[in-house]
Amino acid sequence: MKITDYINDAFISPETLSNKYNTNCPYPHIVMDNFINEAILEEFPDLSKIDSKIEYNETRQTKFKSDGVADISPKAIKLISFLNNDLFLNYLTTLTGIKKPLLSDGYLFGGGYHEIKNGGVLKVHADFNKHLIIDADKRLNILLYLNKDWQKEWGGSLELYDKDNLDNPVEFVTPEFNRCVIFTTTSFTYHGHPEPITCPLDRSRKSIALYYYSIGRPESETAGQHGTIFVETKGEKFTTYKIWKALAYVLTPPLDWRTLKKAIQK
Repeated sequence: MKITDYINDAFISPETLSNKYNTNCPYPHIVMDNFINEAILEEFPDLSKIDSKIEYNETRQTKFKSDGVADISPKAIKLISFLNNDLFLNYLTTLTGIKKPLLSDGYLFGGGYHEIKNGGVLKVHADFNKHLIIDADKRLNILLYLNKDWQKEWGGSLELYDKDNLDNPVEFVTPEFNRCVIFTTTSFTYHGHPEPITCPLDRSRKSIALYYYSIGRPESETAGQHGTIFVETKGEKFTTYKIWKALAYVLTPPLDWRTLKKAIQK
């Protein structure tokens, strides 16, 4: 196996991309079009119809995701296996300059297929920062979009925010087919698409999300262990109830939060 078996020739030398990655604002990231050499959209299932789906249906996020690898297509499994192996981990290390050894996630904890349908949102947030199974620190996100002929006016663009200005995104990334976004994730790397998607009812915003970890990280990058932290932006005002839930999510150990969340939803 060679890295050129999967990655477009334009991106096979991470050392030539590292400076761009680390100097992009509002935090280290890179956007690469036509990233992979193999099309996998045709095998993407309708996540709303599979038994093992995880569904989020609340004000801050309305989406579906796969659970583990049970419903990942054969081609996507092959691609994910490559993106989780040593060749690509070394690629990411060179690209990002992260000093600690990077770990991939065979559990696909929080990752895998993501799908957002008409009217869905993902409010601006900073991601969870600990893997609950292997107790490792989340360092990187990869988002690979799988949306052919996506129209910008449908919305769904990934918005990246500076932590000191949550009213105006620094960058918009339209979720076009085979567009890959890699970005550093800390307690302060805010991102999302806060406006409802207006795509046709027979279309949806599809992506593969993968996360990478290390054992330990710089203290300046974290606000302590937490789950997903949603933040108000563009004049939004969360209700007191929502703020209470967000605080509980941040302050409660993640495994206990699952129990608490179930109790809240009853």
